[in-house]
Amino acid sequence: MKLEHIGIAVKDLQQANLCYEKLLGIAPYKMESVTSEGVNTSFFQTGDSKLELLESSHFLSPIARFIDKKGEGIHHIAFEVPDIYSEIQRLKKEGFEFINENPKQGADNKLVCFVYPKNAHGVLIELCQTIKD
Repeated sequence: MKLEHIGIAVKDLQQANLCYEKLLGIAPYKMESVTSEGVNTSFFQTGDSKLELLESSHFLSPIARFIDKKGEGIHHIAFEVPDIYSEIQRLKKEGFEFINENPKQGADNKLVCFVYPKNAHGVLIELCQTIKD
C-alpha cells in the first residue's frame, strides 16, 4: 500500500488551482469531472504522490455536504493497492467497515472504495487501484 493522493475539498476549483499552481510551481496535469460522484477534480503531481482538488458540481454531492459541514480542507487520504478486492476482504476481516464495498469508477483511471472515517480516527480513507486497459 502506498500513499496515492490527498484529496482536498474546495469551493472554487479555478481559484484553488491558481493557489496550488503558485504554491507548487506547477500546473495540474489533469482535470476531469466524475458525474457519478458530483465532483470536478484536478490533480497535481508532487513527487511520488498527488494532490486532488475536489469541487462539487451540484449542491447535493458528497463534497458539497462536506464543505457545508466542515468547510474547505482535507477530505480524504488515498492509498493505492495492487488488488482492491483482496484488500477490501483483508480489511473487513480486521473489522473495518466500508461506505462502498463494491469498488466503483473514480477519477484518474482508478477503481475506488472508501472506509468509514469512524474506523480510521475520523479520516476518510480511499483505497484505489489503477484500471488496467
